[in-house]
Amino acid sequence: MKITLKIAISAIALSLAGCTTLFPPQVNVGDSEADVLAKRGQPTHRYQDGKDRLMEYALGPWGQKTYMARIGADGRVVSFEQVLTIQKFASIKVGESTKDQVLRIVGGPSETSYLPLRDLEVWSYPYREAEVWNSLMHIHFDKAGVVQQMLNGPDLRFDPDRRFPFGMMR
Repeated sequence: MKITLKIAISAIALSLAGCTTLFPPQVNVGDSEADVLAKRGQPTHRYQDGKDRLMEYALGPWGQKTYMARIGADGRVVSFEQVLTIQKFASIKVGESTKDQVLRIVGGPSETSYLPLRDLEVWSYPYREAEVWNSLMHIHFDKAGVVQQMLNGPDLRFDPDRRFPFGMMR
């Protein structure tokens, strides 16, 4: 009986300890860069944006959230936001935006591919459109690294009716 109680207490303690990684501490405007690192760990990518530095925190290859911490010249957080949103994607301009600009707006892609017939590189980003639909945004770049097309649609990896590798099976 004592062993079972010890196992149960250990399991509860481990579960609660895991919550700290599932729900990391909030990053606040005015925090130092060291505070961000202490709260979130090392970023997945870092970018320079003028005098500001960006620290990207992507949440996994299928992750639908990427957080971007903007650190001002004074070393303090100017903003900390989830960037995989339809509003951020809308700020990317077809025919104008470059790969570097896209990286600074929505971070690195979850996966990349190439369309040989059109000679376009495609960056794909999973996200939750309107916090409801599992979606993918595909950003197409030409050889010069300029956005030529953006397409979004359902993320079929989350579709319970889709059976890998043969597609729809019922």
